[in-house]
Amino acid sequence: MAAHRARQLSLLLACLWAGLIFYLSHQPGVLVPLLFPLQDKLMHFTAYAILGFLGMGGVSAMAHGYRPKQAWLVCLLVGLYGISDEFHQYFIPGRTADALDVAADVAGGLLGTWLMYALARLAARRRLPPAT
Repeated sequence: MAAHRARQLSLLLACLWAGLIFYLSHQPGVLVPLLFPLQDKLMHFTAYAILGFLGMGGVSAMAHGYRPKQAWLVCLLVGLYGISDEFHQYFIPGRTADALDVAADVAGGLLGTWLMYALARLAARRRLPPAT
């Protein structure tokens, strides 16, 4: 039951996070002053790593953790969301669509998703008794 509630919470947080990404993408012009080169790409990477992590947390795991197919599906969905976000920005005054932003989104989504995948596998290994 606790695992079910954790998945529901993770899925809710993933949806709220995706909504925040959409809201920020809808703002015209730059909201954050650039402090260093590639800051924009790091922000994209981080935002989508969080989205991938939360999205993977919303998926039902087996006793041994997640299946690779589940992780790849979450990666695909996060990547498609990143592409749609850049497409959306194309129509916002003062914003542009950038293929490098999509690359940062996809890379971040991959990291976040596979981090949750690895943590779930590690946790499952610690819970299961050793094979004899």
